[in-house]
Amino acid sequence: MATSALALENVDAFYGDSHVLHGVSFSLGEGRLLGLLGRNGAGKSTCMSTIVGLLPPKRGDVSVFGESVSRMSPELIANRGVALVPQGRRIFRSLTVRENLIVAARNGQGQKSTWTEETVLAMFPRLRDRRSHLAAYLSGGEQQMLAIGRALMNNPRVLLMDEPSEGLAPQIVVEVMSTIRMLKASGLSILLVEQNPALVFDIADDVAILNSGEIALIDSAKEIRLNDARIKQYLGVF
Repeated sequence: MATSALALENVDAFYGDSHVLHGVSFSLGEGRLLGLLGRNGAGKSTCMSTIVGLLPPKRGDVSVFGESVSRMSPELIANRGVALVPQGRRIFRSLTVRENLIVAARNGQGQKSTWTEETVLAMFPRLRDRRSHLAAYLSGGEQQMLAIGRALMNNPRVLLMDEPSEGLAPQIVVEVMSTIRMLKASGLSILLVEQNPALVFDIADDVAILNSGEIALIDSAKEIRLNDARIKQYLGVF
């Protein structure tokens, strides 16, 4: 049986009294890319927050390579090899590009440090040219590259990406998706949340669709793409 890099089993999550995730279960295979789709408010970002420990599940379990992380702090979950590229980038605007990278540097659990300042800047030459610039003065695309690079400095085994194309010009989106392809080809396990289903179906191995906090559909990207009626029902596209 293939190894699950990340698995959610019957996860319920709440914001106060608001029940947001209802028995959510899905798994991300090792070295695969799972696209998580759904309309606004479906629970996609809540899934991300639950995985990284910002919103511990009320019920159910989250595991990373078979180890339960449901009751761990965000720091310990990061130590287990989980990194997040958050929606809105959330870079440290008052720090330079180099400082943003250095502050996130961490050896992956029992792993060789593949990602260093040098290897990240080699992947993003524009950042290398701006390494001494304050992050606040980068363009939107450069800030997204920095957010990805900062996550990679954690040397993750599982990379979570929350709306990486949001607010970017089409050509920059192409560059970001090319970067994601390279990371996938390197063997990194990736969970990708995106509002643009076309981007997800173009790159994902598997797709899960959330609807009102529940998994409505989960299968290979190829099989789901053939199911036009269900995609239109839950996403209003295709």
